[in-house]
Amino acid sequence: METYSNLEKLSNDLKNLFQNQNQNENENENYFDFEIICQKNTKKKPISFKTHKSILSTRSAYFKSMFNSKMKEYQENKLILKDFSSSILSSILNYFYSGKIEINLENAVEILIFSSKYLIDELIQFASQFIKENCQVENVVDLLKICESLNLQNIASFCYQFILDHFGEIVKSFAFQDLEENHLNLILSNDQIMVDEIDIFYGLINWGKHKSMIEKETKDLDSNEKLELKNNLKNILHKIRFIDIQEKELSYIFDMDIVPKSISEKMQQFRSNKIGKKTKNLVYLQKFQEEAEKDGSLIFNSRIRLNSRILKDWEYIQIVRQWVPDPDILHVNSLGFSAQRDGFSSRAFHNACDDKGSTLVFIKTKDGFIFGGFTSVGFKSGSPGLLKDEFAFLFTLKNPSNFPPSKFPIYPDRIKSAVESISSSGPIFGSFAPSISSIQYSDIGIHPNLKRGGSDFGFVYQLPSEMRYRSSESRSFFGGSFSWEIEEIEIYLK
Repeated sequence: METYSNLEKLSNDLKNLFQNQNQNENENENYFDFEIICQKNTKKKPISFKTHKSILSTRSAYFKSMFNSKMKEYQENKLILKDFSSSILSSILNYFYSGKIEINLENAVEILIFSSKYLIDELIQFASQFIKENCQVENVVDLLKICESLNLQNIASFCYQFILDHFGEIVKSFAFQDLEENHLNLILSNDQIMVDEIDIFYGLINWGKHKSMIEKETKDLDSNEKLELKNNLKNILHKIRFIDIQEKELSYIFDMDIVPKSISEKMQQFRSNKIGKKTKNLVYLQKFQEEAEKDGSLIFNSRIRLNSRILKDWEYIQIVRQWVPDPDILHVNSLGFSAQRDGFSSRAFHNACDDKGSTLVFIKTKDGFIFGGFTSVGFKSGSPGLLKDEFAFLFTLKNPSNFPPSKFPIYPDRIKSAVESISSSGPIFGSFAPSISSIQYSDIGIHPNLKRGGSDFGFVYQLPSEMRYRSSESRSFFGGSFSWEIEEIEIYLK
């Protein structure tokens, strides 16, 4: 037995049934048992569409419920719509009959709204997919608001992430001015924003002026306009990370008399103590920060701004920040060395990284594996050899065995061999045979040209449980083999 079908003809026949009747009022009028009347524009004659209850109830859960419950519309055999255009209604009714609809930038949102109200699940899916694929800086804020009003959390979350990912463009666009205060509070609380804080400040100034329809330059505002602007910004300005704004710019914006005195005074107090004897004031500064963040007047932790060729996954950034003593080491201003930027050579590495203190090394192989190490003592000029560091550790983020991201501390009795600093080599972690060829005898070692590295993991740094030292598993753990080719090295310094 064989089954034959011609779904295309069925689709066309049903579409013609609907279209012919609504183009020719007297033709086959008795075939239809329900009427939908579009009255969006009351100044124009209503537009009527004849249709079938059976089609409507099959294609929409809303209509099915309406007819089953014998609502007024069921009794009168008609429904009056005042919220949607006749063109949208025609497109959706055509879809009910033919299974086909054209979605474009002009009708996608209205189709989504109609489908959400009248419970047409597949059209919600189609319109949502189109919106996601065509989301732009210019329309994302409007889309976010619409999706929130319709409780479409999936698309609203997508729009929110799009705003985070493109915030550098959005904060300078007119779309930024249409964000609600609750949106701004949520967005500016996020550490993922890769935008200079000074740009966020001026974006908020424009947002506040737009809210009161003030078109003047900020410097030209009179006292009443300035007071109104301050009032517009009073619940949002504290979300700015003033700690990330340079001293000269900070002085200028404080002189504008827009930032509340409570913020400017606390920032000046914080900076005056931080510039002084740092060790002496460390406890005070920590307590000062905690109190300021607790009362909501200021946020002192820097945002994470990375322009990394290695760390593209936000989850990896969050994980590593939890491992290191000072999370702010992962910041765009802390990127002290990039092999692709500064050169694949031991000289370039040492020129950039020697005697800089805490050092966080990321290595990406040409096979895409990501791993590295941290040392609180860093690397030293000259060739001092082995360096002691009880806080050093190795880590893996992406490896050939799909082992989860993990941190591997140093063995307590081997802290004297934490790192080795040799002027003719790249970074070396865990050397146990100090010499010019220590790369071959280290947990992780980088060759002089920084293009190759090797790993004999497990002598100085702790192996995962049940893994044996010098096994094929331990030697290939980081890069897939004992020796690997390097695509990029990035080193963050603090």
